[in-house]
Amino acid sequence: MNTPELGLPMPVPAEGLPARVRIHEVGARDGLQNEKATVPTAVKAEFIRRLAGTGLTTIEATSFVHPKWVPQLADAEDLYPQISDLPVSLPVLVPNERGLDRALALGARRVAVFASATESFAKANLNRTVDESLAMFEPVVSRAKGEGDDVRVRGYLSMCFGDPWEGPVPVPQVVRVCRALLDMGCDELSLGDTIGVATPGQVTALLAALTEAGVPVSALGVHFHDTYGQALANTLAALQQGVGTVDASAGGLGGCPFAKSATGNLATEDLVWMLRGLGIDTGVDLGRLVATSVWMAAHLGRPSPSRTVRALSHQES
Repeated sequence: MNTPELGLPMPVPAEGLPARVRIHEVGARDGLQNEKATVPTAVKAEFIRRLAGTGLTTIEATSFVHPKWVPQLADAEDLYPQISDLPVSLPVLVPNERGLDRALALGARRVAVFASATESFAKANLNRTVDESLAMFEPVVSRAKGEGDDVRVRGYLSMCFGDPWEGPVPVPQVVRVCRALLDMGCDELSLGDTIGVATPGQVTALLAALTEAGVPVSALGVHFHDTYGQALANTLAALQQGVGTVDASAGGLGGCPFAKSATGNLATEDLVWMLRGLGIDTGVDLGRLVATSVWMAAHLGRPSPSRTVRALSHQES
C-alpha cells in the first residue's frame, strides 16, 4: 500500500512552478450545498474544525444566500458563530447587499460574490443578465471594501470555459467580466470550470489573455470540476502559468445546483498528492485530511469519490 508515511509520492520538483500553493478549501460550502439531504449544523461545524486541523488556511464556510435558493446552507447564521474562533480565513458567499449585511453582522471579513461569464448561466443562477449582475455586485463590493483594510473580496466567475446552454465560451467574453470584477474592487478572482469541460490548452490561452489585459496572475485562482477527469491536468497548466491559488473540495464533494451537468470538484486530497509529488508546499497534513473526508463520507452515507482518499483509506468504490 502506497502511503505518505513511506515517503510516497516521491517529490520530483519541476521547473517553472510555484514553491507554494494556497488551497482554497470549498468543501463545506460548494461541496455541501449540492447535497440532497441537509447536513446538520453541528456536523458542518465539526467538518470545518477538522479541516482547520489539517493545516488548510482558507476554508470557505457557508453562503448568506436566501434559503429558498440553497436550502442546504440556510443555517449560515447558526453555523458561523460556531467556527468564527478558528485561526483560519473563513470566506462566505454574499449574493447581494442583504447577504453582506448578514455576514458583516457576524464578523465576517472575507466575502465573495458569484458572477457568470455567460448570459445563460447568469439568468439561471441570478435571474439577471451579466451586466445586471455586475451592477448588483458593485455596491456589495464597494461597501465591503469600505468596512476596513482587513476585508477581502473574492469574485467567483462561473462558466469560464464552457456553458451547458451556449457551448464554448469565447476568451474575450471571460476577460471582459474578469476586468469588470477587478475594476469594481475585487481582490481576487476564481476562474470556474463549472461543468468540467476545460482542457489544458484552454486554461493556458485564457491565462495568457488575462495577463495581456493587465490582470495580474497573483490575483487569480482556479476552480476546476472533474467531470471529464481533466481537473488535475488543468491545474498543472495553471501552475505553469504562475497561478498560486487552487480551489479544491475535501473528498471531492460538490457540484452546482444551477448547472445539472456539473459534477464534483477537484478533490483536495488528489491535489495535495500531486503537489507533494512536484515538491510544492501546501502546509496540509494529508493523513488528517483523508481521515476528515472519510469521517464526512460516513455522515453522508457514501464513499468519497477521491481516488487518493480511497487509496489511503482502503475505501471501496
